[in-house]
Amino acid sequence: MATLVESSSKLGRAFVPTSALAKLVEFDDRLMHVHLTDGRIISVPLIWFPLLREASPEQRARYEIGAGGRGLHWPELDEDLSVAGLMAGVDWQAA
Repeated sequence: MATLVESSSKLGRAFVPTSALAKLVEFDDRLMHVHLTDGRIISVPLIWFPLLREASPEQRARYEIGAGGRGLHWPELDEDLSVAGLMAGVDWQAA
């Protein structure tokens, strides 16, 4: 969902996202990158998620997007993450 906001500039309206929904998850050696439907990308350190950090690339690739894009699930690893939690930037190791 998004909202159009009136602006005093010549452009008139701005696109303001009001929800964050996942569409794709990718990994590199240090980070998990969650691509959102509105074009944003959330990147978080793998060290926050020991199960994902220790998983093979093939295991990481076997994820499901649930709750209409609000949740991420790795059935084989029994790992569940929320997009809202990732956006909040919670350091899972410190929690």
